[in-house]
Amino acid sequence: MKAALARIRFTELQLLVVPSIMTVVGLLTIFLASTRDLNWDWRDIWVSLAYMAAVFAISIWFSITGFKGDQVLFPIVVCLSGLGLLMMQRLTPSLVEIDDSYAGLARQQLIYLGMGLALLAGVVTFVRNIGWLRRYKYTWAFGGLGLMLLTMVIGTERYGARLWLEIGPFTIQTSEITKIAMVVFLAAYLAENQELIVSTYRVGPLRLPPIPYLMPMVLMWGFSMLVVVAQNDLGTALLFFGVFLAMLYMASGRLTYVIAGLAAFAVGVYVAYNMFGRVQLRVANWLDPWRDPIDAGYQQIQGEYALAAGRLFGAGLAQGHPTFIPAVHSDYIFAAIGEELGLLGTVVVLLLCLLLVFRGLSISLRARDSFGRFLAVGLTTILAIQTLIIVGGTVRLIPLTGITLPFISAGGSSLLTNFIIIGLLLRISDPDLAG
Repeated sequence: MKAALARIRFTELQLLVVPSIMTVVGLLTIFLASTRDLNWDWRDIWVSLAYMAAVFAISIWFSITGFKGDQVLFPIVVCLSGLGLLMMQRLTPSLVEIDDSYAGLARQQLIYLGMGLALLAGVVTFVRNIGWLRRYKYTWAFGGLGLMLLTMVIGTERYGARLWLEIGPFTIQTSEITKIAMVVFLAAYLAENQELIVSTYRVGPLRLPPIPYLMPMVLMWGFSMLVVVAQNDLGTALLFFGVFLAMLYMASGRLTYVIAGLAAFAVGVYVAYNMFGRVQLRVANWLDPWRDPIDAGYQQIQGEYALAAGRLFGAGLAQGHPTFIPAVHSDYIFAAIGEELGLLGTVVVLLLCLLLVFRGLSISLRARDSFGRFLAVGLTTILAIQTLIIVGGTVRLIPLTGITLPFISAGGSSLLTNFIIIGLLLRISDPDLAG
């Protein structure tokens, strides 16, 4: 009996109560407190409650299987995904009034959340040894890049970017798969060559790394950046670059590498600005959205209005007008949260994201080997940079790029990929993990 009780993940179960209550109260608020005659579907309540039940079932399954990994990370993810579910349930009826194609948005989010939970549980249950990821590092790297090249040739173009690959009834954003594959490659390569990368030789006043050992990583990064820019997906290019720098700094501890990388990035931005009209348009809209307030700058202006209208406490769930913002369910979900939950709501979201990053980095420090440490840093950096890009774009700190807010924005490929990331982080946190 004592052994069985010792295996129960009490901390995780207790923390899961918080997002469960938040989700239930939020759903009731949306369905009962709305003063407008919108087409709410009561069946969505039961499906949403089933999702929360599945969350507890997974935690219990972790206890049954004797999983000893981090007990805080999963509840944080459930908080964020629960908020995302609430926002999709709230936005769907309003969006349907504008366009009938949004009719299945909330249920689609539920389906992807269910699939994400299944993937997370599958990774934690079946990936008992992460060594096989390390052994096939080049397979992951070239496989991910191959998918992106295939998308560039036969992919589907939307909103001016060719990012999606259609496979039967399914549409996949291949860059989401590639970002995990690239992190696995970089983690494996850095783990095998860390001592050589740390060593330097002097050229005048500069200390440079051994080019033969650094070049494969630089080439893989440069090639992925080239493909991403060719696909017109600048947000993912920025994400790849940030992850690359973070992992290289983690392995070498040398700030000069970061400075050199930032300088190279500045040159790349300048070249991209002069070569791509889409980049020029984004920068122009970022600097002055009022130059074209009814077309190119409309989205940015409406997003700022929404954030301002929310003030401190927000208008309340289902009481604002966030659907005036184009792509509010994906690119501008943070503005919708700001309008209806106020400054306090956005601060809570940012604190949850910060806590998620903190737990990921703490997992990296507790990893049993260098590969697990670098892998955890890279995966955590993906989530951190995604958050910085989408929030920074919403509040006009940086030009807006098409990146989703982790676990909150609509987007099947991104949502599923993020759950895989959490599954890998949980597995790395297990002290019984085989190397």
